[in-house]
Amino acid sequence: MKISILDDYHDTLRTLECFRKLAGHEVTIWNDHLQDVDALAARLRDTEALVLIRERTQIRAPLLRRLDRLRLISQRSVYPHIDIDACTQLGVIVSSSLHAGTPSYATAELTWALALAAMRQIPQQMASLKSGKWQTGVGSGVRGKTLGIYGYGRIASVVAGYGKAFGMRVLVWAREASLERARRDGYAVASSKEAFFSDCDVLTLHMRLVDATRGIVTTADLARMKPTAVLVNTSRAPLIESGALLAALKAGRPGIAAVDVYEDEPVLDPLYPLFALEKLVCTPHIGYVTREEYELQFSDIFDQIVSYAAGTPTNVVNPKVLESGNLRR
Repeated sequence: MKISILDDYHDTLRTLECFRKLAGHEVTIWNDHLQDVDALAARLRDTEALVLIRERTQIRAPLLRRLDRLRLISQRSVYPHIDIDACTQLGVIVSSSLHAGTPSYATAELTWALALAAMRQIPQQMASLKSGKWQTGVGSGVRGKTLGIYGYGRIASVVAGYGKAFGMRVLVWAREASLERARRDGYAVASSKEAFFSDCDVLTLHMRLVDATRGIVTTADLARMKPTAVLVNTSRAPLIESGALLAALKAGRPGIAAVDVYEDEPVLDPLYPLFALEKLVCTPHIGYVTREEYELQFSDIFDQIVSYAAGTPTNVVNPKVLESGNLRR
């Protein structure tokens, strides 16, 4: 099959052990980022199987209708960037392993790194030192503080364990089923959402972005946070009401934010409004970007292609396409 891989910024995938799974296929890898429909349609006109790296590129109906040879989209995790209905109507299978049993330790590790960097002012101290100055301020420790976990799934439970190991009190807010899991794991549960935002010294978001969670963190929630608190987001930016984080940081509650995700990615504008704030620790969506995580993720993604080529597609998220009668061959 002719396989196209988009957005492999550092040309990493061909260096992975799991890349061998695509032996015998014609693979084209693109290292830049495009979102223009005309340019993508020209680039992908002969593509039969398309590999996506998370949500880096939007795959919507106007593009899909121009990709006559496309038969399979293979990726991992959630798929808000793919028009699933259009894929089904056009006979394109979407395979996406949701890795229900395997947390992203890479994302959990980055979450904790951002929390510590924000509390100890590491980016600011580095900038001061590199500019010919010495210490620029006094940071804060985490021991004895309250770590708030909003959402309690696979990644959140790992982050909670890091907090416990560092001597923090772990406090959870989530759906009732998730709260019950947190209780079983020995963690405290907040009495209300309002109390949760008021009590936490470090508050980190760990939810999938779906219709029910979009904007779930409101301006009012952020206004309840302590002026010394840190908000960490390595999940998805739209979990926070649009514009609310920038306004909240300018107002001083929370006092610091540490973010890996943004409303529109990639962010290539050095004048991006959040970047102007001194009390911001920011990284370019690298939560899952480690060689170990890539091996895990792309082993699944490439297995889905191999299975499709063998006539047994796996992890199909639009199963109606298999029954539609218009499946592309």
